[in-house]
Amino acid sequence: MIDSEGYRPNVGIILCNRRRQLFWGRRVGQNSWQFPQGGINPDESPEQAMFRELEEEVGLKPHQVELLGVTDDWLHYQLPKRFLRHNCRPLCIGQKQRWFLLKVLCSETDFCLDNSPKPEFDGWRWVKYWQPLREVIYFKRRVYSKALEELAPLLFPEGPPVRSHSNYLRNKRR
Repeated sequence: MIDSEGYRPNVGIILCNRRRQLFWGRRVGQNSWQFPQGGINPDESPEQAMFRELEEEVGLKPHQVELLGVTDDWLHYQLPKRFLRHNCRPLCIGQKQRWFLLKVLCSETDFCLDNSPKPEFDGWRWVKYWQPLREVIYFKRRVYSKALEELAPLLFPEGPPVRSHSNYLRNKRR
């Protein structure tokens, strides 16, 4: 499903543990890392899509997490021209995402990355709060930054940790 502006509605999932570290997944067969994310089906709300994607990509069910918050608005990113599929109609130029912050209530042994016919991740690790901004593919950095900034007060009421690098958003490519 692509909206009238060419964006695919999508959800992003920021999963944290009790130490306020974030789940960081390695994409299957690649050396690239990202948060769980996925499309919203026409019959789903963003929250329903988030719980479906959470189970498909990480193997967790709603009772194994606590929903801490969600971004107020859609956050958009455009795909670089080389990623556009010009033979598909309607043309998808990027994604618009609602981001959810979840706290893990279960054991890490409950995580299951091959819970769907086509797994998204083949590995994962816990990372510090701002680390994803240094490692995610360049065209997603601004959306990741906006989501992390907006949701940080829910995880860090005393104030978010200091960012260790101030120029990661300026670097377009790694």
